Amino acid sequence: MVELFRDLLDLPISIGTIHNRLEAAAGSASEINQSQDLAGIEVGLHDEIFQGAQPVLVGVDAASTYCYLLQGVDRRDEETWGWHLLDMIEQGFDPDYTIADGGSGLRAGQKAVMPETPCHGDIFHIQQQFEQVANSLSRQAQGATTRRIKLEQKIDKARLIGPAPKKLTSQLVHAKRQEQELIGLSKDIKTLLHWMFHDVLELAGPSLTVRQELFDFIVTELQQRENKKYPALRKLRKALYNQRDDLLAFAGVLDQKLAQIAQHFKLPLQAVRDVCLLHRKQPTSNAYWDRWNQLYAQISAKFYGLMEAVGEALKQTPRASSLVENLNSRLRNYFFLRRQLGDSYLGLLQFFINNRCFMRSQVPERVGKSPKQLLTGQPHPHWLELLGFQRFQRA
Repeated sequence: MVELFRDLLDLPISIGTIHNRLEAAAGSASEINQSQDLAGIEVGLHDEIFQGAQPVLVGVDAASTYCYLLQGVDRRDEETWGWHLLDMIEQGFDPDYTIADGGSGLRAGQKAVMPETPCHGDIFHIQQQFEQVANSLSRQAQGATTRRIKLEQKIDKARLIGPAPKKLTSQLVHAKRQEQELIGLSKDIKTLLHWMFHDVLELAGPSLTVRQELFDFIVTELQQRENKKYPALRKLRKALYNQRDDLLAFAGVLDQKLAQIAQHFKLPLQAVRDVCLLHRKQPTSNAYWDRWNQLYAQISAKFYGLMEAVGEALKQTPRASSLVENLNSRLRNYFFLRRQLGDSYLGLLQFFINNRCFMRSQVPERVGKSPKQLLTGQPHPHWLELLGFQRFQRA
């Protein structure tokens, strides 16, 4: 930093001056963070990230990506989460619901201080767990095939000079049996994984009741395949069983929205559901346009408005707290500040990411706007000016 000022701006500055400026900026940033009205947040995403061994509590608005909680803590238990959520409530935080993983401290803390606010399940973490189990079994199956091939090669070499040893033959029989078992199990788990995330937890999907039946079927199939040799399967099955209602809570929200759309357009609910399911298909596929033409013929003049309304309902029904993981990856680029600022660096980072405009985004509406602007709908000065600095301008 000292060299940057000296070589590019021809401005001598000491490390102590930089430290003092950063400390002052961190104090101002913390005051601005704490003064922000959070009443506009409808869906909050909660999670825990780690900076080294230290847990950091995180809260992000699903719509605007505004980060309203970024706090390093010693523990992540009920009391700690409850304490910091109370601070958010004082700033007007009152969402329709939140989304979080199965963390016991996180959920207990919210239940203690926000008992009327539902906490939906986060599909990101359970999907990751399911995929890890499926990939692990696939690797084990590949390993079993490799062991069987090597044993066959050993036996072929042994037969060149005489009868194959009984020990090798016995090992081959066992290896073939294990290979067949693992290949079958791996295929079954991959099929169940596909059903879970392309039929049950897919956003555009069947009603909540149907999803619950499919969910229970998958859990039962997993239970039938549990084995002491594969403890990860039992752990996965228990996680799914314990979180079913939380994971499927988004489907209930979507069902309500589709019912309201059907009432607004004065159409049967099934017609609205059919349009919803159309969003599962790729717009570049023939299947999409074949179905599009069928639905247009059925619904006629209301079709375009219905498509737009359903698309908006899908867009505004989050299912995961993965925005927190995205935030974590962005924060890692700035964690070096801890060496200069100590614990106050998180408040400065929180201010920076909330007031800095997106240069690019997969959501076009966010480009050129900051999370704070998206949350409030109001423009604001540059983040440096908010901290009291005067921006450098060419003469």
